[in-house]
Amino acid sequence: MSPTPIILFASLLVVVHAGYVPDACMNCICDVETNCRMPDPLCHMDGGSPSCGPFQLKRAYWLDARLKGGDLMNDWQKCAASWTCSRQCVDGYMERYAVRSRLGHNPTCEDFSRIHNGGPNGFKMAATLAYWERVKKCLVGGPGLYQVDLEQPQKNHTKLG
Repeated sequence: MSPTPIILFASLLVVVHAGYVPDACMNCICDVETNCRMPDPLCHMDGGSPSCGPFQLKRAYWLDARLKGGDLMNDWQKCAASWTCSRQCVDGYMERYAVRSRLGHNPTCEDFSRIHNGGPNGFKMAATLAYWERVKKCLVGGPGLYQVDLEQPQKNHTKLG
C-alpha cells in the first residue's frame, strides 16, 4: 500500500468533528459522561428525567441546541443515538450559551464542561466544579488520550446567545 492513502486517511480524521467545541474538550466530556460509549439502553433516569446517548443529553438540552445547531434529526432520542448528531447537539448548545457576551471572556474547555453539566449558568455554579475536575483530568492525560493547553482560550466565539 502506498503512503498516499495513509496520508489521505489521516487528513480525513482531522476534519471528523471540527465543531464549536474543540475535539479534545468534546472527547473528554464524552469520556466523563459514558467513557465515550453508546449506552445500552440508550437512556437512563438522571435527576428525574431521562439522559440519553454518549453525552447524556436531556430533551431540554436538545431543544435549546436546536436553536443554534439546526434540526438535529428532529428527534431527541434519535439524535442521542447518533454520534454525529450528539456532537452537533453539544456544539449547538455551546454556540447558544458558551459565548463571550455571556461569559465575559472567550469560552474555554472549563466553560464548555461546566455548562454541559450545569446548564446555561453552569459556568458560575460551584456544583459543576467537580465535573470540571474530571474533564480536566482527562485533558491533562488521565486516560492518556487527549491533551490541550488549559489556559489557552479557544477561538473568539462572539455569537450572541
